[in-house]
Formats: sequence, C-alpha cells, structure tokens
Amino acid sequence: MKISVVSKKLWCVRKQLIILLAPVVFLPLLFSLPEKEGKCLYVVVLMALFWCSEALPLAVTAMLPVCLFPTLGILPAKIVCPQYFIETNFLFLSGLVMASSIEEWGLHRRIALKVLSIVGVKPAWLILGMMVTSSFLSMWLSNTATTAMMLPIANAILESLFGDLETLKRKCKSPEEYDSAAINGQPSVKLHSLPSEKQILSVEGTDVTELTDLRTTEEIRSESEYQLKVWKGFLICIPYAASIGGTATLTGTAPNLILIGQLKSYFPDCDLINFGSWFAFAFPLMLVFLVLGWLWIAFLYGGLNTRLCFKRNDERAQAEDRARAMMEEDYRKLGPINFAEGAISFFFVLFAVLLFTRDPKFVTGWSVFFKKGYVSDAVTGVIIVSILFFFPSQKPSLRWWFDPQASNTPYVPLLSWKKAQDSVPWNIILLLGGGFAMAKACEESGLAAWLGGHLQPLAEVPPAAAVMLITAFLACFTEFASNTATIIIFLPVIIELALRVSVNPLYFMIPATVGCSYAFMLPVSTPPNSIAFASGHLMVKDMVRTGFVMNILGILSVSLAMNTWGVAMFDLNSYPDWVHPTNTSAHISSLQSLNTTH
Repeated sequence: MKISVVSKKLWCVRKQLIILLAPVVFLPLLFSLPEKEGKCLYVVVLMALFWCSEALPLAVTAMLPVCLFPTLGILPAKIVCPQYFIETNFLFLSGLVMASSIEEWGLHRRIALKVLSIVGVKPAWLILGMMVTSSFLSMWLSNTATTAMMLPIANAILESLFGDLETLKRKCKSPEEYDSAAINGQPSVKLHSLPSEKQILSVEGTDVTELTDLRTTEEIRSESEYQLKVWKGFLICIPYAASIGGTATLTGTAPNLILIGQLKSYFPDCDLINFGSWFAFAFPLMLVFLVLGWLWIAFLYGGLNTRLCFKRNDERAQAEDRARAMMEEDYRKLGPINFAEGAISFFFVLFAVLLFTRDPKFVTGWSVFFKKGYVSDAVTGVIIVSILFFFPSQKPSLRWWFDPQASNTPYVPLLSWKKAQDSVPWNIILLLGGGFAMAKACEESGLAAWLGGHLQPLAEVPPAAAVMLITAFLACFTEFASNTATIIIFLPVIIELALRVSVNPLYFMIPATVGCSYAFMLPVSTPPNSIAFASGHLMVKDMVRTGFVMNILGILSVSLAMNTWGVAMFDLNSYPDWVHPTNTSAHISSLQSLNTTH
C-alpha cells in the first residue's frame, strides 16, 4: 500500500489515535515529577492536547476532571464537582439570558441600523460604524451572534454601494484574464451568502442597474479593485471588532470569567475585580484599540482618503446616497419602538447600571445596604433576568378585564424558557467549569507552584517587558486553540510566576486574559473569524496580513493600559496584602518539595 494512502487513512482516524495514544505517551510524567504534581500535570497535558486538537468535543474534555482527579487521588469528587457551577457561571448565565431576550425582540438590529445611519455612508465612516456597533453588541451578546447578525447588514449595504459582487469581480479582471477563464471553463467566483441575507435587508424601489459608463476599461478596473478592497475591509472589521468588544465586560467573553473565577479561588480576599471595576479598566482599552484598529483597516483597505472631509458629486457619491436611503428605509420598516422593545431596553439598562454601581470602588456602591460579602454580580444578574420570564411583552390594559369581547389568550412574557434554553451555549458553561476544576487541582496539588519555580529565570525580565511577552505569547497561542482553553491552561502558571517574582498578580493576569481574545490572524482562530471567512470573499493571506498588525496594536494597547490607568486603578505597583493569607503555606510546601527534588 502506498504511503500516501496510509497517510490519508491515518488522517481520517487522527482523533481516535490521539485519544488512544496520548495517555500512553505521557505516562512518564507520572514518574518523573513529585507524585501529586506529576498526576495533575498528566491530566492537564492530556486536556490541553484534547482541547487543541479537538479530539474530543471541548465540553466533553472539560468534564474529564470529574473522572480523573478523584480516581488519580488528586482531588475528591465533592471538591471537583461544585467547580462546574460556581458564582461566576451564574453571572455568565444571566448575561446570556439577557442577550437572548435582546435577540428575541430584534433590539440589536435596531441599534445596528441606527448607529450606521448616524456615522454616514462613506467607506471609512461605515467601517467605523460597523466596528463600533459590533463591539458594543459583543459586550452583551456573544461574539459569534454579533458577527452573524452584522455580516448580512454589511453585505446589503455593500451591494447598494457597489452592486453585485460577482459583477465587481468580473470588472477587476483584465480582458485577457476573463477570456482565459471563459475558455478554460473555470467557474466564476461567487459569494456564499449568509442565510437569509436578502430577506434581512431589502431595498424597495432602488434602481442599482448600471448606467452607461463612459470611463475607460482601465479606469473601470481600477475603481472596481478599490471597491473590492473596501468590501474586504467591511467583512474583516466585523469579527475583529466583536473580539475586541467582548473584552470590555466581564460577561462579554469566557476568559474574563475564568479570570474572576480563578482570582477568587487563589485569592479569596481580593475584591478589586468586579463588573464595574473591570468595565472602568477595559472599556477605555477597548476604545483605544478600536480606534487604532479602525485606522489600520481603513488605511489598508482604501477607506482613508480626502472624501472623508470633502463632498464630491460623482458616481461614488450617488452610490453613497443609495446606501443611505436603503438604511433609512430599513430603519423605517422597523416602525416605532413597541412595548416589548421598550421593556427590554429598560431591563437591559437596569442590568448594566446595577452591575456597574454595585461596588465600583471609586464611590460607595448600593451593596452597602446588604450584609457585607453576601450580594455579588451573579445575584444582581439573576434577579434582573428572572423578571424577564414573567414581565408581559404586551402593554397591560385594565380595559381587557371589563371587555367581554376581548380575546382571552394567555399573555406572552418577554422571554420563554424554551428560547433561553435554546440560546444558551451550555457547552461553554461546562468549559468554564472544567477550567475552574483544573485551576483548583493545580493549586491544591502544588503543580502551579512547581511550574512557577521552574520559571524563575523570567524574574530577570522587567515586569513591563514581561507584560508584553505574556500578552504576545497568549495572543499567538490562541490563534490555534480556543481562547477559553488557552487561559485555563496558562493562568495558574502565570499566577505562580507573579508570586515568584513578587509582582502584583493582577499585573500579569489581566494582560494574559485580554491577550487571549486577540486572535486575528487565522480563520480558525475564533468562530467570528470563521464566519467572515465563510463569506467566500476573504483569503487567508488577507487575515494574516491584517491580523498580524492587529496583534501588535493589541499588545501595545494592553501594555499602555496596564502601565497607566491600570496601575492607578488596581495599585499594581505594590505587592498586595490579599496575596499572603492563602498562599504562604502553599509556597512553603512547594519550596520544600523543590528543595527535595533538587
């Protein structure tokens, strides 16, 4: 049998081979390290490999601690199992339920069209509008849902600006290329439209047929190439902005919740990070990175030019007028805000305000009215979203009670449990739980301290440079692995590294967490990247070229934030008192074990 045939067959069963062979290959770990640390590292390496290769579904891999930690004698089941639904998971769940109610009544679509109509229709401003809208929505909705909702809007606007994509691509070809393709029978390239793209945004009464064009062939080709570049800029800015926006709130993306969960596990006395304080730090960071990202994407894809400041009366201006009319028409079709949308808007604002003001640190929050330490962000979130399941979606009327002719249909609440159940990604909740269980095992077994001891050479690196290195490393690693799995694997090690070099743990933990969301270079890096790539117009080299600079801008933005307002907010220049109570004994035992092994 040929080698190529064998290799193809092996590739077909690669996942099964990984599952069968990996436990055997990594067996030496059990014998080359101290007993408990070796067993924990064995499980961590297996889970990391399964997560990166997706040999098992991510959620199934996340449940392995329930099987392996008790059977290997690392942690008892009564400690492992509660990690799967701790307080942080309830905060995440409440954010997801609120997002599903916003999607149920189409409030996100109204917000998107309104913002786009405000920023204008010039390509650079529209790219900015797309990025602002996507980032704002992804603060509350999932990054994937935001991208899936915004891309059809972008495509419809682009078609009103530039016409059909297939026609545009044909115009970009030289006559020789087009004739050659026709002779060789090559199929024309088509855009794989997202579902219901045409139904989502429709243009009535808009004539986008091409008028008689008096330009030369070269001028037409040059203009079409410019339009194609702008089209790419539109498509690529949406997933990037969604990933950036998710970092601004604790519930925006899973790594943020992993941070708060592991912070409470390692340092129970640390109360510096909550919804309000995280937003006060991460929202300005998001704005800085968003502006830098917009400038780069607009520069790269032709949106930055003199048309931003001067109005011209040409074909581009006519296309912009058509796009403006289309957006205004689609917003008008939504009609006035109905009772359900108004109610969801009210509860959404209340949800955000209560989370921000519970304990914002710089002023006294409303949590002082309750017993200290009893009310958390999770309590606030669950209270608000519980109301959605019984608050009516139609305006209540006293007249209905006294009108025998009125229909006696049951009232419909703002959100049904079936809708919430279908919208919540339960696999992510299991993934979070698996991360918390792994972190608990790393802490209890001494593995994190053992790894931290072997990272001692990094103590020579200045902390500011270490921040950039940590962010850069995790931003690169997460290009190939889930951002949640990445932070689960590395955060315990980063905590121990900070303790070894006597640096405030938050100084390393926060940039590591944010860096895990900066995956811009590959289609497989994040689901939003994959959705944009599936549109059929982006190429891998487009994402690599754009994403590489985006990663650099992200690393610089995080470094700026950590060394300016981050230092002031979290007192990062001092070694905090809340580190000592829970970690002194762990460090003593880990140092003793290191001394005995050496």
